Amino acid sequence: MRLWITLLATMLLAACASYSGSGLKPGEARLDDVQGLMGPPAMRWQEPDGSVQLAYPRGPLGYHTFMVKLGPDGRLQSIANVLEEKSFARIRARMTKDEVLRVLGPPDYSRSVYFKARDELVWDWRYCQVFGNTARFLVLFDGASSTVRSSMIQAEYFGRRMSQEHCSR
Repeated sequence: MRLWITLLATMLLAACASYSGSGLKPGEARLDDVQGLMGPPAMRWQEPDGSVQLAYPRGPLGYHTFMVKLGPDGRLQSIANVLEEKSFARIRARMTKDEVLRVLGPPDYSRSVYFKARDELVWDWRYCQVFGNTARFLVLFDGASSTVRSSMIQAEYFGRRMSQEHCSR
């Protein structure tokens, strides 16, 4: 029985580490280590200084997108969940879609909506609020310029009731 409990605990820890990359050590891990643990990234950006940024969205039902930054030397600099208010505050009017993607990673494209009457495209990210309630961060793009018009936070509702589902940060 102890063997099964130990095996189950090991599998759960490995699953958590691969989800967030928590087992990777900054200054030591390299791209192969990151991809070996977290899988292939959904998006990748090469910076002019030789550093690399990787996006790992864990949706559409998850609450996190992890941005991994590798320095010009190829070593891990940081891993951070960007689906939180601090990152949302960086989204400003007139930002391009690419600039938004670099801050938040890809949205839940299945929930993206275009409103013809307003000539507006809405991107959507599900996240966990500070007190553990589920919510959605919405970025509204002007259709003509393809730049941010505004953004908003919307509590997640099911029918007429606010979601009772709680998420962990």
